[in-house]
Amino acid sequence: MSELHTENLTVDSHLSTTKDRQLQAGSHHSSEDDNSDLNNEPGPAKETRTVSEKHPSLTEEENEDSRTDDNDGPPVNESIQNRAVEDLEAAQQISTGPAAHSVFGKRQKQYIVFMASWAGFFSPLSANIYFPALNTLAADLKVSGELINLTLTSYMIFQGLAPTVSGDLADMTGRRPTYFICFIIYIAANIGLAVQNSYPALFLLRCLQSTGSSGTVAIANGVVADVASSSERGSYMGYAMAGPMIGPALGPVLGGILSQFLGWQAIFWFLTIMAVVFLVPFILTFPETGRNVVGNGSVSPPLWDMSLLSYFKARKIEQNDSLNRTVSRQEMRIAQAELASKRKLRWPNPLKTVHIILEKDVGLILLYNALVYTAFYDVTSSLPSLFAETYGQNDLQIGLSFIPFGVGCCIASILAGRLIDFNYRRVAKQAGVSIDRKRGEDMRTFPIEKARLQVAYPLLYIGIACMLCYGWVMEKNAPLAAPLVLQFIMGVTLTGAFNTMSILLVDLYPLSPATATAANNLCRCLLGAAGTAVIIQMINGMGRGWCFTFIAAVAFFTSPILFVVEKKGPKWREDRRLRVERHRAEKAKRANPEDRQADNMFLKEVEAKP
Repeated sequence: MSELHTENLTVDSHLSTTKDRQLQAGSHHSSEDDNSDLNNEPGPAKETRTVSEKHPSLTEEENEDSRTDDNDGPPVNESIQNRAVEDLEAAQQISTGPAAHSVFGKRQKQYIVFMASWAGFFSPLSANIYFPALNTLAADLKVSGELINLTLTSYMIFQGLAPTVSGDLADMTGRRPTYFICFIIYIAANIGLAVQNSYPALFLLRCLQSTGSSGTVAIANGVVADVASSSERGSYMGYAMAGPMIGPALGPVLGGILSQFLGWQAIFWFLTIMAVVFLVPFILTFPETGRNVVGNGSVSPPLWDMSLLSYFKARKIEQNDSLNRTVSRQEMRIAQAELASKRKLRWPNPLKTVHIILEKDVGLILLYNALVYTAFYDVTSSLPSLFAETYGQNDLQIGLSFIPFGVGCCIASILAGRLIDFNYRRVAKQAGVSIDRKRGEDMRTFPIEKARLQVAYPLLYIGIACMLCYGWVMEKNAPLAAPLVLQFIMGVTLTGAFNTMSILLVDLYPLSPATATAANNLCRCLLGAAGTAVIIQMINGMGRGWCFTFIAAVAFFTSPILFVVEKKGPKWREDRRLRVERHRAEKAKRANPEDRQADNMFLKEVEAKP
């Protein structure tokens, strides 16, 4: 009996060891289950002391934090090879263990986010710079206002569709290559728009222009998630969204000036020059931040993915460290190879965005965010025709009338970001969670839905009330100051509300933020496109007052969706985490046939014993 008991213990020990080995191996591979949370995303790895010390941006304090290996610990190479951690998309947490969330210093983060914000400036700029020229384009191309409005609709459709490809591409290959591809497409489309003189060419090239520019906003959110932990993400996201929010402010003004004095073709030449001006410092200085390419920033990207500045820094470090040069090269190659093994280069999969939409909490947030965005865009897209009809404005005056809206949007991006971070700290204090700006917090038990949505509620309801008033102010042909003031308030409140919901989406998918933002763009742009396609007909049929009353009522009576997400979101998040962990365990078991064969042989040997 004692012998049998010993054999059973041996069997259990062997199987347990094998299972542990399988799970460990499984964590080194990204999940490919379409039902999991963006499964090609590796978590931020624990960096070894040597690699962390080699990064030029790592401060002394961060270096001290990163030295967690004891002298009698495992060899460096083995440590790097065994850095597998949970996929944070599945675990729904931001904690990165002993390693800092990002080794980029504060000034570097600010510069990186500034460049991402500048890149994101082009998509809304291209959409809004076009508004003052709508009437002139309709006259020059001899088409109706409804047909010209279809170029707005098509732009928004591709603004929703294109990021489903570029977002997945950015999460898969890195931020820099995707940015470069987007801007090459964008520049080519603008040149074509500047020289075309027919409606079909205008329609098709606007689609191509939207394809190139729209991915930049999704990638910007990805860049922020790369470098900022959850406790500081609100402020950094606010800075990143400042560029896209400046577009609605400056775009119509610039478009009105260019169209009035130089002709509508000058609009597209101006956009071409602006894009080229952006690409020069981008190529020279913008570092790769994708966590599946550079980890937390301590791993050098491939040579072709380096900025010129990053290349010179890497060469300088290598030349100044002759003593450990060979060891450092070997460690860096191993780290690069490990990250590369987790990236599977393939054709970008837009269906990943669909899988995000099918999640309960995410789907509800996307639905309501799309409704608010559509209401917002119905006001802006109808402004040129309403102001020309009511106040007799020309292209330049229409462009100037967008300034209050745009200024409100700019203020919202900064104000909402600060409010979001303040409320995060308040909720964390109530929950007894200590905030770690370097490494982030464990999101599995943190009420992140509550921390974000509490900021959105007051902004949302103030904005809905202003929209209701705006419709009746336009109905009664009130003085110009009245709709302009209401537009400013709507710019602050509605923009702040859907920016807050967008940040929550990034919190739910911190390592696939570009794809999560692409899902957001898909929903809100498709619904917004439908809204812009029918808004003029709705105003003509219902009247200005009742049309905007209807839009405000839809936004108000569907707002309880957010209360449902706040209450049930944490449970849905935990269910998703457990589901993905089960999938991982099953995949790890299937992925190790040698271990299963060893188990079977061992069991046969035990059974064969008398």
